[in-house]
Amino acid sequence: MKFVDEARIEVIAGDGGTGIVSFRREKFIPRGGPDGGDGGRGGSVIAVADRNINTLVDYRYARKHQARNGERGRGSDQYGAAAADIRLRMPVGTQIWDEDTGELLFDLTEHDQQVVLARGGEGGLGNIHFKSSTNRAPRQSTPGRPGEQRRLRLELKVLADVGLLGLPNAGKSTLIAAVSKARPRIADYPFTTLHPNLGVVRVGPEKSFVMADIPGLIEGAAEGSGLGHQFLRHLQRTRLLLHLVDLAPFDPDADPVRDARAIVAELRKYSADLAAKPRWLVLNKIDMIAPEDRQARIDAFVAQIRKGRGRNAMKVDRVFAISGLTHEGCQGLMLEVAQYLESIRPPQAPERDARFDAPGGEDADG
Repeated sequence: MKFVDEARIEVIAGDGGTGIVSFRREKFIPRGGPDGGDGGRGGSVIAVADRNINTLVDYRYARKHQARNGERGRGSDQYGAAAADIRLRMPVGTQIWDEDTGELLFDLTEHDQQVVLARGGEGGLGNIHFKSSTNRAPRQSTPGRPGEQRRLRLELKVLADVGLLGLPNAGKSTLIAAVSKARPRIADYPFTTLHPNLGVVRVGPEKSFVMADIPGLIEGAAEGSGLGHQFLRHLQRTRLLLHLVDLAPFDPDADPVRDARAIVAELRKYSADLAAKPRWLVLNKIDMIAPEDRQARIDAFVAQIRKGRGRNAMKVDRVFAISGLTHEGCQGLMLEVAQYLESIRPPQAPERDARFDAPGGEDADG
């Protein structure tokens, strides 16, 4: 299935049905009085978050979603039927923006969360509502109210605890395949990953977290180079970034230090909040370096990274050396990530003892 993380749609709710003017006419019941019923409510357009959907491809081509109008009222005190609502199922993590005002309307962050995109119009009143002691034969009724209409922009930001970023061919897809059951496409050429991939990393019987792999970033992405920086939005909800660096590139002219700084510069161009997120440096592909030379290569890289000043400064909180291919160091990294996520998780309120909810507390009975 093609991954689509942005779409534009138009939603149109149904109009309310018209109330009618009618009078009761039965044999042996002269002057039966008004009996015109109300119109039915128009159908609404509702968005429903569904964790079983991971793309907005259904809305790339089906752009107009219109609910039916409510039925008009009838005689004999019969109200018109309300129209059925339309439910649009969207991936969890979808943000819904007003295309005309640019306002963020809704953020679907939980499974089965429902929001009303366009509310159906209320039905009009029949003439039974206008009878009184002085107006016994009213000939008034009201039309139904029109339904709401909106042009919307849907933007998907995947929900993940940890995000992977780095240059193309840094080994992000290899790492997520090594530590989870995600099976992204892996090849020996840049830009193999064309859309985000999610994987659940389990570090214990009841401990796990979600990791997101996005397409590789290159210098100048903010100006449209490569795949651009459009996929960086999928890292905005993460709580930790793992910055992968190829410590043993095939290209002899490649400079891992310069490339690492270029990625940080692209983050700053995209969003200051994203650049300020906790970010760990992960030096990948150490299997390509002789065991006796690994530590010296790692120390030299870290020393060069720390030398930067001003805009070239790169904060390094923690550094890990791994091999996504041989899985060396991967388990230790995942355990450290799990412990960090646990440490920053907001504390849960303790369960309250029901005995203290009674008037007078635990000793209310003396």
